[in-house]
Amino acid sequence: QVQLVEFGGGLVQAGGSLRLSCAASGIIFRIYDMGWYRQAPGKQRELVAVITSGGTTNYVDSVKGRFTISRDNDKNTVYLQMNSLKPDDIAVYYCKAERWYLQRREYWGQGTQVTVSS
Repeated sequence: QVQLVEFGGGLVQAGGSLRLSCAASGIIFRIYDMGWYRQAPGKQRELVAVITSGGTTNYVDSVKGRFTISRDNDKNTVYLQMNSLKPDDIAVYYCKAERWYLQRREYWGQGTQVTVSS
């Protein structure tokens, strides 16, 4: 059974910081591309940040310079460090694992709520 378990969501003041974690099990973590997505109320789900199995990162323009995605293959965990949070960042954040080797597969976490107060 594949599981992606997310931690770290919650309520934070505008300008504050939060770190999300996503721990994966049931997969060979190191060969998976990992990403963070978010869905704000009434909005489509969007890619926030991705880190490939090779370590390449990419970010949506709105979070560049504020968010950092990283991974620890020894812990089977991907992180999203979020700094200078704004009300525009309010959303449910989802972790995704995707592989391209062998058969293509993708798995999603359950989501964690991030709320920013001003």
